Amino acid sequence: MLHSVSLSLPILSSSHSGNLKRRSHSHTHTLTPNRNPLYLKFRTAYRENLRYLKTLGVIHPEAKPNKLPLPDAVDHYLATVNFLKSKGFSDADFPRLAFLCPQLFSIHMDSTDIAPVFDFLAVDLAASVRSIARLDSPIGIEDLMAPTNLNAHLLNMRVEKLRGKIRFLHSIGFSHEEAATACARLPAIFGYGIETNLQPKFEYLVKDMNRNVKELKDFPQYFGFSLEKRIMPRHLHLKQRKVDIPLNRMLMWGDQKFYAKWK
Repeated sequence: MLHSVSLSLPILSSSHSGNLKRRSHSHTHTLTPNRNPLYLKFRTAYRENLRYLKTLGVIHPEAKPNKLPLPDAVDHYLATVNFLKSKGFSDADFPRLAFLCPQLFSIHMDSTDIAPVFDFLAVDLAASVRSIARLDSPIGIEDLMAPTNLNAHLLNMRVEKLRGKIRFLHSIGFSHEEAATACARLPAIFGYGIETNLQPKFEYLVKDMNRNVKELKDFPQYFGFSLEKRIMPRHLHLKQRKVDIPLNRMLMWGDQKFYAKWK
């Protein structure tokens, strides 16, 4: 004989049903992904900083995503940019500076490494702060810090090395003002070795060429020419012909013009 089985299900009251729906709704709400506004703001700022550094040339405009710097590095680059801007650079100056002196924007370079150089140029040599951002103005004291291909390397040098060149010029008879002027006219002098470059050229000037320091003050660019390839051959060529001309005419002219003039 078959027995009928009845299933008794609990009857939900309307209030109970409403509570269940509210709990279900609340549970569903907690599962909805929560986008953190701070995270989104961080990501947006990171992308904006990348774009800004690309416009400055600090980051290559076509850098692939896997080659882009991490956020900490971006912050470091921005700190360097802000420091240089505080010294007179504008945004328009950075592409050239980044091209000529990319080491400035290395993660290993800190603004505290650069600051003493600015102090040396501004205080010791009386170069103006704003002049650091000038690119194509005539050479002068105020342009010592300009980021040109001649002197962008200054920002990577230690101050003691810079001062060593000033002391050398003092030792051969330059006053402080004359030394500053010479460095402004030939910023590359800061990169020359004293024992291997400056001293031998000076000795050749006064001993072999029988010229005086005044000529060197008038034409400090003399130190920028090769002793073996330019200075000595032309001096000997003129000596054989008993010709005496100023240093600038002896060295500045190209070979064709020089040797055509004094055959």
